[in-house]
Amino acid sequence: MKTVNDFNFNGKKALIRVDFNVPQDENLKVTDSTRIISAKPTIDKVLNDGGSVILMTHLGRPKGQVTDKYSLKHIVDKVSEVLGTKVKFVDECVGSKAESAALALKPGEVLLLENLRFHSEEEKGDVDFAKQLAKLGDIYVNDAFGTAHRAHASTAVIAQFFPNAKCFGLLMAKELDAIQKVLKTGEKPVTAILGGSKVSSKITIIENILPVVDNLIIGGGMTYTFVKALGGSVGKSICEDDKLDLALDILKKAKENNVKVFIPEDSVIADDFSNDAKTQVVETKNIPEGWEGLDVGPKTIKSFSDVILHSKTILWNGPLGVFEMPNFAVGTKAIGDAIAEATKNGAFSLVGGGDSVAFVKQNGYTDKVSYVSTGGGAMLESLEGKELPGVAAILNN
Repeated sequence: MKTVNDFNFNGKKALIRVDFNVPQDENLKVTDSTRIISAKPTIDKVLNDGGSVILMTHLGRPKGQVTDKYSLKHIVDKVSEVLGTKVKFVDECVGSKAESAALALKPGEVLLLENLRFHSEEEKGDVDFAKQLAKLGDIYVNDAFGTAHRAHASTAVIAQFFPNAKCFGLLMAKELDAIQKVLKTGEKPVTAILGGSKVSSKITIIENILPVVDNLIIGGGMTYTFVKALGGSVGKSICEDDKLDLALDILKKAKENNVKVFIPEDSVIADDFSNDAKTQVVETKNIPEGWEGLDVGPKTIKSFSDVILHSKTILWNGPLGVFEMPNFAVGTKAIGDAIAEATKNGAFSLVGGGDSVAFVKQNGYTDKVSYVSTGGGAMLESLEGKELPGVAAILNN
């Protein structure tokens, strides 16, 4: 796996695909710089070598239309601030204006191109558009894990124009390494904690990881599909009635792979989907009519925490309860604490997927786990065993 560390960028222009699709407020000010900060080590490596950097990214979904609110001119100041250098900006990403700006770039300088998605050719994976982008740099670097699962011009098609001068950025390499640790090289026991509402959205991941994990912890809304499949009563809890056979099939496959499956034995239930609802703790298989499970109960917290604390490699994808409501965030917080403790004791922990990442960031766990993935969809597709177009483009000559 070639990274920027395998190249000397002295006197070279690095064309780096980053993921600066950052959240902004109503005044278009950046509200979370995580993605920019994450790309800084790659950019610094090029600049320290004596090279120059041309950054390309998308922002939002302008659908091939030039739209002011999606212009990258609004994030230039924040990128400059994070990188600690004045970033130049050009309001085009292909054509003579972009080519002139790239040509004028001196070693040590950084240029940000306008939003790639102002051109519909980007998402279509257009070869001519990729070829125009390729004219701008000497070495192509993909550091945009968040878009690696898309076969777009700047992520998958452009690499063919750099047969001997393409590599991964340091963020991308870290992401791929973290997933490898879970799927291939992780120290045992390996535990996967999968939450979220639907079995159907996690089925491919579960099937792909069963041969490599020792423990599978099920949480969140999909708990109740498993419990009902096993003959339990789940009241009005979220449940995919058409997936009961699928749940039983997963349990059968887990047994065949000698994987221990842990399903919540008790639940915090409520008479309404509201933080202020009446609550009680019951056995998960005995939820009365008119009540729904919104969090795991104390017995479950203890048994799940014990499993986690005895694990050496941990994957966490999806919360265990409705963590957006404080009264039903207790289980998810307890699992976060257990993962933090296990990590402190030497385990490798990978957190990924939108809701888990949001929870980790909001509750101060970012520095207490080994790695927080920046790419939701890309990470999930990796865990499903799919080859990501943006990764394949670098690996395959």
